[in-house]
Amino acid sequence: MKHPFEVQNALFKNLIQSASHTEWGKKHNYKSIKTVEVFRKNVPIQDYESHKPYITRMMEGESDVLWNGKVELYSKSSGTTNDKSKFIPVSRQNFQGCHIRGSWDTMSIVYEKIPDCSVFAGKNFLMGGNRTKYKPGLNTIYGDVSALMIYDMPKVARPFFEPDFDIIFRDDWESKIQLMAEVACRKDVAPMIKMVGGVPTWIIVFFRHILELSGKSNMLEVWPNFELYIHGGVSMAPYWEQFHRFLPSEKVRSVEVYNASEGYFAAQLNLDQDDMLLFLKNGVYYEFLPMEEWYKDDPQAISLEEVEIGKNYAMVISTNAGLWRYLIGDTVTFTSKFPFKIKITGRTQQFVNAFGEEVMVSNTDRAIAETCHEMNAIISEYTVAPVYIQGANKGGHEWLIEFEKEPADLEAFNTLLDQKLQKINSDYEAKRYKNMALEQLRMRPLPKGTFLNWLRSKGKYGNQNKVPRLANDRQYVDDILSFMENK
Repeated sequence: MKHPFEVQNALFKNLIQSASHTEWGKKHNYKSIKTVEVFRKNVPIQDYESHKPYITRMMEGESDVLWNGKVELYSKSSGTTNDKSKFIPVSRQNFQGCHIRGSWDTMSIVYEKIPDCSVFAGKNFLMGGNRTKYKPGLNTIYGDVSALMIYDMPKVARPFFEPDFDIIFRDDWESKIQLMAEVACRKDVAPMIKMVGGVPTWIIVFFRHILELSGKSNMLEVWPNFELYIHGGVSMAPYWEQFHRFLPSEKVRSVEVYNASEGYFAAQLNLDQDDMLLFLKNGVYYEFLPMEEWYKDDPQAISLEEVEIGKNYAMVISTNAGLWRYLIGDTVTFTSKFPFKIKITGRTQQFVNAFGEEVMVSNTDRAIAETCHEMNAIISEYTVAPVYIQGANKGGHEWLIEFEKEPADLEAFNTLLDQKLQKINSDYEAKRYKNMALEQLRMRPLPKGTFLNWLRSKGKYGNQNKVPRLANDRQYVDDILSFMENK
């Protein structure tokens, strides 16, 4: 926090030196790299496809490819509903110096901001995925990053967590959630639970199972000593109303973290603010790609020193696991410097800009959260896609929304949601002026369970799988509508 540029520059030099004798380092002449400018000249911005051939060979047991030595752990990134999984290398340096360190950094912040916090005076509940051996005869393991972290959790921490490994690492998510709910309701466990962490959508599923099993009306009747919810993966904005009902007490606090398959990047520093401190000493060298550069043939990224508050950037990372100038796909905006704090605004592939409106996930999350609050409604999930201009019809946006609690007046909700989005996004407001370019958004309510059943039909039912919020085409929306018609 005090010396951000010095820390990042020292880390950059260490990364280059550590990988100089690897195949990647030799190919890109790392021994000649003394400055970031030379690094950018030698190594263009990369995506997963350019790293994939190297990662595949590493998973087959080859050494010194992208990172020094053998890398035997890989986090499987499911992302949204894309059928192609990504396998992200997790070296021992990355595991200890990024993922585990990020966890301890987060708990350090928690205990500084909440001095009477007592999460290690009880039990904390884990929601993790599973881990799998890549091939017989090889030591390569892959799985959700949560599963990798849980399996190799420091022994000193293991007594503070539930449930047992045989439940956590089950393949079948439906039976896993049911078994976890049974453990969570046990009389010897429930009073001890202090903390839970996970993606909001799946925590909601978990909480519903617990309440159905216990017959209680909210989670504090099951877990009377509960204190802390750690969340990440998607914005909490659309879900706050539900969580306040699950956990109706001001004593329960929440902390947002940015822990991706590629690294543990940030955590909420001030619990009354919705931005996160960027972790600069966690084995990750950061660059940032301005929005105007995203789709250029030779995009030019900038360093931490050059970022501006309020602008949208795509994250570009180089890590101590062998990702080099890797475009992670997430977009962020800076809310402050010294310390450098960020908000996640969406994904480079999740936006709607069919008519120049440049609508980001952060816009739609905020619009629907404010609308739900004013209309006394609660949503479970939503997704948005453009409605293309056809003949005399004007363009617009179509929203598929699954309500937990429908508003009394759906038409009024639709109108208010459109007004909120205009207020939040001036480009959308300009296109909506007198309906000249865009018509009012069209909202379509879906039956409860539609999104989860759709994910299940795609083989994507599990902790890290998420419904895509926005798309600049109609692939997801049309697929969901088709699924509803054919089920």
